[in-house]
Amino acid sequence: MDKNLLSRVRKQTWFYRYPRGLPIILFLLVCLAIVGIVTTIELSDERQRSVELERNATEISAALRQRTTENIAFLRAAARLFEARKIASQAELVILSKELLPEDENYGALGLGWAIRTEASEIPAFEKKMRTRGFPAFKVWPRAAGDSRPAVAVTYISPLSAENQPAIGYDMYSENMRRQAMDEAARLRLPVATGRVVLIQQQTSAEKSGFLIYMPVFEFGTKRLLGFVYTPFISSELLASAVRLTAARAVNIAIYDGAVRPERLLVERRLLAQAHKTTVQPLQIGNRTWLVAVTSTTPNGLTQLSQLVVLAGSLFAISLLTISYLILRRAADDRQAFEWQSEQASIRSTLSRELNHRVKNTLANVLSIAALTRRRTNDIDTFYESFTGRVQALSATHDLLTKSEWSNTLIGDVIRSELKPYTGRMASEIVLTGPDVGIASSDALSLGLAIHELATNAAKYGALSNETGKVLVTWQKISPELCEVRWRETGGPVVVPPSGRGFGRELLERILAQELHSDVRLQFEPEGVECLLRIPIRQITSFALRSEDK
Repeated sequence: MDKNLLSRVRKQTWFYRYPRGLPIILFLLVCLAIVGIVTTIELSDERQRSVELERNATEISAALRQRTTENIAFLRAAARLFEARKIASQAELVILSKELLPEDENYGALGLGWAIRTEASEIPAFEKKMRTRGFPAFKVWPRAAGDSRPAVAVTYISPLSAENQPAIGYDMYSENMRRQAMDEAARLRLPVATGRVVLIQQQTSAEKSGFLIYMPVFEFGTKRLLGFVYTPFISSELLASAVRLTAARAVNIAIYDGAVRPERLLVERRLLAQAHKTTVQPLQIGNRTWLVAVTSTTPNGLTQLSQLVVLAGSLFAISLLTISYLILRRAADDRQAFEWQSEQASIRSTLSRELNHRVKNTLANVLSIAALTRRRTNDIDTFYESFTGRVQALSATHDLLTKSEWSNTLIGDVIRSELKPYTGRMASEIVLTGPDVGIASSDALSLGLAIHELATNAAKYGALSNETGKVLVTWQKISPELCEVRWRETGGPVVVPPSGRGFGRELLERILAQELHSDVRLQFEPEGVECLLRIPIRQITSFALRSEDK
């Protein structure tokens, strides 16, 4: 596979290198979908709850209005009869109440009452008059000494039950809440309700506090206030009767007088201590504003459908995460194996090309050696001897390079390898000195050929041809990029410069100089041959395969 294509594929398919990435993304997307679905369900359920709560509040308000409106109609009718002096006794009031109020259901109303307005100076005469009308213990109460305010005492009440009898004679004008309602009713000439009061009939039970609705009665044809027709209500029973008219069962209900504050609470029905959502609706009762607060008792939390969606979605997300991870993990493993095989195939192919290239170079060197040796020899034996020696020198250098895996090779190792056949006679014949300096494989081949030619010449005609001759080979770095190798012979036969150019000289001064990119100085001094080689020092780098176009 082409390296550029493989690199591009790797970049595009990043999830093969990060097999956890795509499963996590899919898991998060499923989780987001679950959140979206649950949110939609909960919002829809919330809207449905709100609509249901508003409907309950509307139904309860309508039922309360219906119950109180019926009683207000009775009060209006009774007020017209009192104006016309049609009712003047307890018995007549009982008859009227039986005609107006149903006996089987009073909707929280304790009956129908009549309270005459009496000036403070007329109270004794009024008490005396009431005692003669069937109430021997009648007394206007409570009255403080010196109180100059008029009294509005309970005169008659129907039914005159044991529950209602304690209210006879009670001065309702003495209590602030009742007095404000009566003054407002007299001013408007309309029915007016009080706020929360403790009814005289229910003073022993705080739970049955209630309110009253007053209807003023004026003297017919005049503006003189005679008194008030009224009805006392037990708030809890009125609310219970209103709830029976509706379908609102599983809700908390609270009724406030004018403001939603604890001290203004008229009555409440609480099913659960923890509320979910509340809606408040205003309600006009007896020229007074009530606030009906209806609270849903549905527990907080997800609906059953949302819980089912969360459960099913979680199982699906976990399954998708697991399956996708396993699939991508297997795909990543397969791809890694494929990439490894592709790389190995590419390496094998490149190694084959590199081997072919080096074989060709070696064969070219052998052919060059054969051609040049042939030109400088006249018989087959001489050719064979020269050619074989040079090929063996090339082979020795190849062996050395193979051991070093064709990486940089030490100069000293190359020289020792080529001079090894000549070091057996005397240990002092050849002296090698120099530091450890590594050179490239191609330069090592050239150096090996040069040392072979110099050693061969020395063995035939120079310092290595007798017992007194010596060869001194030294090398040193003259710069970070260049090393100088010096060959010098001493103690051998007197050197006579050759008249022609043999293969060795041609190899040293032309071929190797070209290979090494440096001049090779060869001198034939009488004391011995001297040769100066300069070899480039290449930086050691990591192994790089030869590309196809080389």
